[in-house]
Amino acid sequence: MHGSLELKAYAKVNLGLDVIRRREDGYHEIKMVMQTVKLYDQLTLSRNDSGQIRINTNLPFLPVNKKNLVYRAIDLIREEYGIRDGVEVKLTKHIPVAAGMAGGSTDAAAAFIGMNQLFHLNIRQETLLDYGVSLGADIPYCIIRGTALSEGIGEILTPLPPIPNCWFLIVKPAFSISTKYVYEHLVLTEDTLHPDIDGMVEAIRRGDLAGITGLMGNVLEDVAIKDYPQIGQIKKEMTARGALNALMSGSGSTVFGIFTDKDLAFEASRFFKLQPGIRQVNVVRPFNKNPRGFVAAEEGNVEN
Repeated sequence: MHGSLELKAYAKVNLGLDVIRRREDGYHEIKMVMQTVKLYDQLTLSRNDSGQIRINTNLPFLPVNKKNLVYRAIDLIREEYGIRDGVEVKLTKHIPVAAGMAGGSTDAAAAFIGMNQLFHLNIRQETLLDYGVSLGADIPYCIIRGTALSEGIGEILTPLPPIPNCWFLIVKPAFSISTKYVYEHLVLTEDTLHPDIDGMVEAIRRGDLAGITGLMGNVLEDVAIKDYPQIGQIKKEMTARGALNALMSGSGSTVFGIFTDKDLAFEASRFFKLQPGIRQVNVVRPFNKNPRGFVAAEEGNVEN
């Protein structure tokens, strides 16, 4: 039996990111607010008689073996459910790589969802989330998507109401930053400025965009900006050009700004496209789900 399935794997940003402590097992305990945005990678999954997993991608430097989370997600499902069919994946990347936007994690999440649908496995979402966290802490969130509070190492998720309508300007500089490097160089002291995640959650529940943006903060920024001052410069340019606030996403190097005025967002995007050292610029909307859990609109990748 053959078939194919097309999926969109949406990126995330961190509206707020706090690190509580380093655990004895080496993981960091975090508390953060995650937001899906309509910048996405495209995956086409096809089943065949080859008995193998094959991945083709538009980025030649990406691994296409067990070092790729998509491969590992598919392999896990095949092993768990005794699937002998081969699976071919066409992966078209639009989300910046190694940029703090969960590109690899959301691709893996889409692969889990796709395998469930392609082979009619009827796997419950709770089980998919367990599979996801076994491969990466961000994968469970990328399965549920939307606006959510993330705690623990990222596996404890509390869905939140959608944020108010706005525009995200996403700017990826030419350099990338290692997540491992940022966390290894993070030093938490009594003077560490921790973002008010609880206050942000309350602002989200009120539907208060100004309250949300006023509390944006990322405890990892100080580490990244020390070595990559361009991150701080991008933030300043965004707010100077009309963003309510701007922040580094995750461990970087992507910076995003939130705008209420579409024209200002696109005007700022044109500015950044002309600057040296900028690799990618996008203006996109937040990805929100309606109360029944469906996606509000199937648009994305507004500007590349």
